[in-house]
Amino acid sequence: MVFSSLLSPDSQPGASRCQRRGIREGSPSQPVWRRSRGMLPLLCLASPPNKLCRDLAAARTLDLPLRPALAGAAGAVGTREAAAAAALRAAMKLLWLGVDVSRVLHLAAVFCLTCVLLKAIQLYHRRRELLRALAPFPGHPTHWLFGHVHEFLKEEEVLEKAEIWAWKYQPAHPVWFGSFSAFLVVSNPDYAKVLLGRGDPKDNISYKHLIPWIGNGLLVLHGPKWHQHRKLLTPGFHYDVLKPYVALMAESTNVMLDKWEKLITDGKSVELFEHVSLMALDSIMKCAFSFHSNCQTNRENTYIQAVYDLCYMVDRRLRIFPYHNDIIYWLSPQGFRFRKACRIAHDHTDKVIRERKESLKDEREFEKIQKKRHLDFLDILLCAKDENGAGLSNEDLRAEVDTFMFEGHDTTASGISWLFYCLALHPEHQARCREEIQSILGDRQTIQWEDLSKMTYSTMCIKESLRIYPPVPGVARQLSKPITFPDGNTLPEGTVAAVSIYLIHRNPAIWKDPLVFDPSRFSPENVSGRHSHAFLPFSAGMRNCIGQQFAMNEMKVALALTLLRFELLPDPANPPVKITRITLRSKNGIHLYLKKIH
Repeated sequence: MVFSSLLSPDSQPGASRCQRRGIREGSPSQPVWRRSRGMLPLLCLASPPNKLCRDLAAARTLDLPLRPALAGAAGAVGTREAAAAAALRAAMKLLWLGVDVSRVLHLAAVFCLTCVLLKAIQLYHRRRELLRALAPFPGHPTHWLFGHVHEFLKEEEVLEKAEIWAWKYQPAHPVWFGSFSAFLVVSNPDYAKVLLGRGDPKDNISYKHLIPWIGNGLLVLHGPKWHQHRKLLTPGFHYDVLKPYVALMAESTNVMLDKWEKLITDGKSVELFEHVSLMALDSIMKCAFSFHSNCQTNRENTYIQAVYDLCYMVDRRLRIFPYHNDIIYWLSPQGFRFRKACRIAHDHTDKVIRERKESLKDEREFEKIQKKRHLDFLDILLCAKDENGAGLSNEDLRAEVDTFMFEGHDTTASGISWLFYCLALHPEHQARCREEIQSILGDRQTIQWEDLSKMTYSTMCIKESLRIYPPVPGVARQLSKPITFPDGNTLPEGTVAAVSIYLIHRNPAIWKDPLVFDPSRFSPENVSGRHSHAFLPFSAGMRNCIGQQFAMNEMKVALALTLLRFELLPDPANPPVKITRITLRSKNGIHLYLKKIH
């Protein structure tokens, strides 16, 4: 047979002893035909047998290189056979070049296995460190692989389970994301006081997803640069700066209320959150940029749409665990949309900063700006200087403006929406607030700065709403050094601890009947004897919310003008479903009936 004669050199009658041993006479190297003999049967199958076999037999008998024989055979075959021969020639070329493919694959496999082993060792030690650090704090049983993740698959059940666990495992309990990531949830004001009294940085789990948009602003900075920015920004929230903002807030609120008058004609309930969110965004644009966007009536503005989309996409990324990985997220369609929205937002902010800087060059003195118009947030930032006369860089300016835009509109929208819901459920408190506002304003239809401090009972209702429904459910810190709590328990450096504002505000050990809406909790006599960290809607300590007075003013303005024009009634068919998406909101929106007051 042809195949057997090709594969067995010993059967060739004309082969010498050296050839039968596979050694060329007078040459130390192995003959080509022996190195390639495993491929010859395939070539015979893919080519006309007579000519191919004759060529190969001749090459083998004469101990000639096989390349000419193969080249001659390939010319005689069709398209399919030529492709097969070409592939074989390429494989033979690799052999001739001395490349051992199997050895390369073997080394690659060893390298990959080594990397996997090292990562497994790292994760093992990470888990041991976490178990040791969190050992003093008992918690809910974990799954060996998922930790507690499988307990939170339904986002509408997260807060309910968090409350059950918090009361069972006081004063703090661990929550595990998988087997190698965990943090401590604090639901006790004594623990919160110790944590918030330090200057630890924000955690690197949730806040890092905001950086591509808002940059390294006050929200995510820490250390000396945070102190510098905080000092430079504080004058921007002085009472004298906030006073003119009241008229701007009232203007935006009235636009929203005018829209509501048109919507209630069909007798259906109104979903408030989107309207309130746009109103808050409109206000923040006026206060930050002196920019009248008309976003409540015209959503075609690209910057407004970008800010709105960015808030939604940050929420979504936090809820989808694979998106926490930067590579996966940036390669996804949503990652592409996120980058596009970031570019739009950054381009707009850069343009506004550049134009404002040019206009300020024509002003010789800062006082002239005040005479022309009110100071907005950007004016304060551009004119801010530290003790060395240094101001903020362009990058820092953009980061702080974008941070103000993010923090100033979404959190306020959450607070106002839940306030309206609470008053709709409790008409007696709503009526008392309305009476107070009418007595303050008299025949006036507008509200002024001086009126805000007189809204005593309304302020108590606002605070009680913030207690039950805090816009920011919690804040997290990554410990820069070990910490010791009042009961002697400790946590090592690097541990993430989250202060759950939501759970502290509903802690029955601090608040009697915590789910009952009772504004009298915030009367002067009841506040005086309460724990300093029992009420934390704006956090506490050195990193408390710098814009809390701005937010309270906007809530008062929105409440006063709304109650003058509408009576708020609940929609029993659409009760809100609490979920956490950076801020506290409702999964199905907040639906209320609005009754016009004549």
